[in-house]
Amino acid sequence: MSAMRIVSWNIRAGGGRRVPGIADQIARWAPDVVALSEFRATPPSAELARALAGQGLLHQLSTASAKLPRANSLLLASRWPLARVRLRGAPGADSSRWLLARVASPCALTLGAMHVPNRVTGRKFPFLDAVLGLVHTWRRGPALLVGDTNSGLIDLDEEVPAFLVEEDGWIRGLEAAGWADAFRLLRGSERAYTWYSPNGGNGFRIDQAFVNRALRPRLGCARHEWGAAPGRRTRRANRHALSDHAALLIDLDAQDRWSRGAVRPARLAAQR
Repeated sequence: MSAMRIVSWNIRAGGGRRVPGIADQIARWAPDVVALSEFRATPPSAELARALAGQGLLHQLSTASAKLPRANSLLLASRWPLARVRLRGAPGADSSRWLLARVASPCALTLGAMHVPNRVTGRKFPFLDAVLGLVHTWRRGPALLVGDTNSGLIDLDEEVPAFLVEEDGWIRGLEAAGWADAFRLLRGSERAYTWYSPNGGNGFRIDQAFVNRALRPRLGCARHEWGAAPGRRTRRANRHALSDHAALLIDLDAQDRWSRGAVRPARLAAQR
């Protein structure tokens, strides 16, 4: 059994009428920490925060603002205390889409949640550059960055061509700096999609978790799951899905699993 489960999920437009189902699905996943994108300063999102507190995720931080109640923001909710971390060089122009916190769990780590703006805003590439700048100078121990990045690897994370060289290069830049895509680290070139275009129905994997070298030995599992109402199962976005995004579930072990004789994935072994 994992020592910590982290769930990252874009809940779409603050949750709306889907909030009871979203809360039930999160309870079934039984996370220790959740990082939600498209959380808002609206009554449905507030209802969801209360439901998560009722599940034991009492410690919460949010970037939502009553001044912009319908703006897409972030929520971190945890079983353990959270301390917000503010770093020079963080994505300042999109502060509602970036949230970094120290999680005071028995095996403490720093968790960053992000929701990268899309291209049409004109803010995407400055945001990506800011994140890349932070990871290159990271000196704060075990850390994990999660969220909807609106980015992916060319060909591997897309059913049809959509990603730009700059988006592919950003992910490769994170890896070069020591921050590996947790899903790819454990599952190699397996294809999985976390969002489908509403028009063409083509799949893309745009929700990721990046684990740094200090935390990498504790990575136990990384998988995508589509949230659905009780009794329903789905492998993609459809009328049974609770969001247009799949969630990402990350399980961390309490200690270095390789020191306990676990089989090291070939890609991980090559990178150490």
